[in-house]
Amino acid sequence: MSRITDYDSQLRELQIGLVRHQIWAMAEGAKALVILEGRDGAGKDGAIARIIEHLAPRNTRVVSLPKPSDREHSEWYFQRYVRWLPAAGELVIFNRSWYNRAGVEPVMGFCTPTEHEQFLREVAGFEAMVQGAGIKLVKIWLDITKHEQASRLRARQEDPIKRLKISDLDTVAQRKWKAYSTARNEMLSRTHTDLTPWNCVRANHKRATRLNVIRLLLQTLSPVEIRTDFAPPDPSVAFRFETTALVDGRLAK
Repeated sequence: MSRITDYDSQLRELQIGLVRHQIWAMAEGAKALVILEGRDGAGKDGAIARIIEHLAPRNTRVVSLPKPSDREHSEWYFQRYVRWLPAAGELVIFNRSWYNRAGVEPVMGFCTPTEHEQFLREVAGFEAMVQGAGIKLVKIWLDITKHEQASRLRARQEDPIKRLKISDLDTVAQRKWKAYSTARNEMLSRTHTDLTPWNCVRANHKRATRLNVIRLLLQTLSPVEIRTDFAPPDPSVAFRFETTALVDGRLAK
């Protein structure tokens, strides 16, 4: 017989909270978009799996777009993301998002410096339009240390069951660690606004990450009669971005 752990108990209660939230959202026609970003190996897939585990498939979508086609390269940058935005009663989670242009693309040379700068100037206005359309937008950055990333990427190589997680970018993630840190710092500093703030989660410990991400969603998306039934995220794990976090140790350098 398996032993029910405190983690299992907390996760179950929080997942019940997500179900309650979705029942409310479907009844009220609420629209929610969650942007989940982070370095390779930060735990995005695991967090998403726990979020959606018991939610209604028809009202829940996880979007992880492949690299753009030649046609999409010629479009307005945000265009291919717009078609995936939620309708009434839907929760959409972007496992990586338009913020590729603030991280992977400039670091790997997949966009020009001009395109990168244009994105950083325009994204706040675009997100304001998304919010203005009645879509609640939550932006989450999962942060891990270089040592923890190395351990997780190595596990992908060694564990046959994790082979599908391997990407071409894994091979350069450690070598370009500093470049990714620089890109992250600029992204968070320039795209964090009062209307669409960044929420940072220290993600070295997978279980704590998953519990605190769900707590964050319940506190941010749910009506008061639901969110008051759940404790807020642990501030030592999850916090709203501020520039001091770049230098005081809360975010890995």
